[in-house]
Amino acid sequence: MAITANEVKHVASLAKLEFTDEELQKFTGQMDEIINMVEQLGEVDTTDVPVTSTVTEEVNVMREDVAVKGTDRTLLMKNVPEEKDGLIKVPAIIDESEEG
Repeated sequence: MAITANEVKHVASLAKLEFTDEELQKFTGQMDEIINMVEQLGEVDTTDVPVTSTVTEEVNVMREDVAVKGTDRTLLMKNVPEEKDGLIKVPAIIDESEEG
């Protein structure tokens, strides 16, 4: 299946891309090569090949999800420059004045 410059131009417009004539010719050739490679894969006989959903034999390599008690709040607040009602107080970053 040969890819035409018009088809590449159509795909480019869908992606909101613009190409020069030189780029269009270059990408048309590249797209044609890609399509040919994909068509070659379609010709491979995979009748007796089992379906592969993963490339390793590992089932689950994650640790068990266990809840653990967090660090005490008073210990954490020792490093905070300023706190109010048990929360870290930070400078305002949104200017709510009518000027801003």
